[in-house]
Amino acid sequence: MSDAAPAAAPRTLTAADVAALTGGTLVGDPHAVVSGLAPLATASSSELSFCGDSRYVAALASSRAGVLLLPSAFREAPAAASARVIVVDAFAAMLPMLSHFRPQPQLVPGIHPTVTLGHGVTLGADVSIGANVVIGAGTTIGDRTWIDANVVIGDGCRLGTQVRLHPHVTLYPHTRLGDRVEIHAGSRLGADGFGYKFDGTAHRKVPHVGHVVIEQDVEIGANCTVDRGTLDDTVIGAGTKLDDMVHVGHNVRVGRLCLLMAQVGIAGSAVIGDGCVLAGQSGVGGHVSMGAGAKVGAQAGVIRDMPGGETWSGFPARDHREMLRGYAALTRLTRIVKEIEALVEKERV
Repeated sequence: MSDAAPAAAPRTLTAADVAALTGGTLVGDPHAVVSGLAPLATASSSELSFCGDSRYVAALASSRAGVLLLPSAFREAPAAASARVIVVDAFAAMLPMLSHFRPQPQLVPGIHPTVTLGHGVTLGADVSIGANVVIGAGTTIGDRTWIDANVVIGDGCRLGTQVRLHPHVTLYPHTRLGDRVEIHAGSRLGADGFGYKFDGTAHRKVPHVGHVVIEQDVEIGANCTVDRGTLDDTVIGAGTKLDDMVHVGHNVRVGRLCLLMAQVGIAGSAVIGDGCVLAGQSGVGGHVSMGAGAKVGAQAGVIRDMPGGETWSGFPARDHREMLRGYAALTRLTRIVKEIEALVEKERV
């Protein structure tokens, strides 16, 4: 009923076709045929591969790939491929190849008979809604939105056009999603934030009456959580991308075009400026602000306001170069201590 259309079988390409599609320069046999993609180590003579990093140049010599996408710096690298296509950016050139050989499933409009629709639900044109989906009262679903099986959408939600919700996504009431938002399996948006007030005897829950607002072109990975605001909204700006298992606390404001990598945690009321990058397992403390373009290293902890455009790492997070100098000093100090201990031991003897 609302299942995805099966992907079309990929067609073969010649090396000349690959050059034409990528805008590259062909070197070698223009008639070499490839029917798929594979990494250098496992590619066969009928597959296309690429190398865009000097760390993998040595693997070219042993690769059996029939056609290679290479930057000009690796043009003469030893390789057994029948043809190579020289491009400016090998990784970027692979993207249209991925779409060609492995096309994504296409939306098929329809509503599964097991779907539950609350009172006053508004459905746009050409929507696809899978098995066991529950949509609460007063919710609006935009045109060409694709909702997979077992999704739960609360009352009063607003979904824009071409939204994609993968299986088991939950949207709490009054969550708002912009156009072309994609949310992967198991993510939960709009739960209460972690807010309590100790009254001397117990931690009393603080009611959260704000909402979650996800602007257009945001992608949220699997098993992420975004909490609703206490009074104001929690907002994720347009074009921002969240990796899997990211947590965004209540009242947080994440700017446009940010990247939040796996297991990042952002505490309540933090403000993340436009274009910020938070590497894996890093964290931002409550009420902390990060300026536009700031970058945070893996496992770093930002516990004070961070100026825009800077790169910090470590805990507490500080300027990356300063952190490296600090670690170098500690390493030297360790050697000095060992030398002192050796002298002391020698004196004792």
